[in-house]
Amino acid sequence: MNSILQNDLNDFENILEKTKQHGIDFLNNLDTIPTSNKNTIDPAGNLNEFGLGSLAALAEFNERLAPLMVSSPGPRYLGFVTGGSTPASIVGDWLASVYDQNTQAVKAQGGASALIEFETINFLLQLLELPDTFSGGFVTGATMSNFTCLGVARQWFGKQFGKDFAKNGISESISILTATPHSSSIKCLSMLGIGSQNYTSIKTIEGNREAIDLFDLEENIKKLNGKPFILISSAGTVNTADFDDFEAIAALRRKYNFWWHIDAAFGGFAAVSDKFNHLVEGWEGADSITIDCHKWLNVPYESAFYLMKKEHLSLQIETFQNSNAPYLGNPLENFNYLNVLPENSRRLRALPAWFALRAYGKDGFKDIVENSTSLALHFANALIETGSFELLAPIRLNNVCFTLKGNHNQEKVNEFLTILNDKGKVFMTPTFYQNKKGIRASFVNWRTTEEDIAIIMEEMKTSILDLEI
Repeated sequence: MNSILQNDLNDFENILEKTKQHGIDFLNNLDTIPTSNKNTIDPAGNLNEFGLGSLAALAEFNERLAPLMVSSPGPRYLGFVTGGSTPASIVGDWLASVYDQNTQAVKAQGGASALIEFETINFLLQLLELPDTFSGGFVTGATMSNFTCLGVARQWFGKQFGKDFAKNGISESISILTATPHSSSIKCLSMLGIGSQNYTSIKTIEGNREAIDLFDLEENIKKLNGKPFILISSAGTVNTADFDDFEAIAALRRKYNFWWHIDAAFGGFAAVSDKFNHLVEGWEGADSITIDCHKWLNVPYESAFYLMKKEHLSLQIETFQNSNAPYLGNPLENFNYLNVLPENSRRLRALPAWFALRAYGKDGFKDIVENSTSLALHFANALIETGSFELLAPIRLNNVCFTLKGNHNQEKVNEFLTILNDKGKVFMTPTFYQNKKGIRASFVNWRTTEEDIAIIMEEMKTSILDLEI
């Protein structure tokens, strides 16, 4: 064995202890670590010949790379719908690395770690009050969850014409209908060979809404003259957390032949709250659903899962099977995750979610969701009270979409956001909504409190002064 590697093996416990302490120092100082910084490094360095050893590498990380890190798990990082890892989910993430399992088959080559994934999906179905007619699996994020679901939808579409798109390629024009899709869904259309521009945009409901106009949807369905199609709907749109009417869509599905996919990356967690679960009524009728764990479940990146009706399992296998690898077994005889997901090998990604669900239960996540939505409303009211901002949309859940007050200030919105973010106390993202430049703040982090709202508002007021409006 290499001598430096041998030394690390002999000193393993001390190495992990020092690493643990570094992590604790970061987490204990999230309130003071900036939400953005301008630190940089020269990435064109040379790899040394003999290696440094783990402790020396950790020392270099602390000196050069740690200053690049921002407090994205912190309570005032309101960009990208980013959750912060809970203690239990970090335990699960660390143990997933320690055990280093490859989640594949249940009994065959991949061992039994897939059983943990089965159980975690079972817990998530209970949390979201969805029936066990769904199966599911873990992927890296909403993009790969949408990709998995839409990949199977593509295979379903081909079957309507007696064709196998997975084996022979796309030979029919695929009809996609959607109103306010997330960019990742459009990216998936590109990756799946459907084409990122090959979809029909359905009108949204009038009155500052991002939800599907059901009348326009049905009119576009009729234009297809009975041809099957794929519908991409939303449970929580990016800007305003708007929801499509799933009960109405379910009624349409009884009349027409289509694959119904719901992108519920963060909005699906409305199901855990009695105050908001009406927003997802009827979603159990969908063929497939995308949900992120590294958003409102507050587990570390990368963690998302897909849910798909079990009746579509054969289509999944047709789409993702490893048909030319005899050493992996017969995909039709033995269930193996590598035959129903894009990845062949993957870590035990379900474990952080398993720990979080077991540690905090239904009530814990209900509290996180309701606290986040309450803080979003509190923040929106505080914005209005300043007289310097205006809301671009009502607060439906956890996203606040707003802008500087007055059309004459539109050209200053991006400058204001830059000033605010550069202060390093809060981070928000730009957007464009209702033909106006805006700013979006998303509340999902379990650490955020009313004290953080007070700090955020103070930063925003000083940033307005700096802008000299």
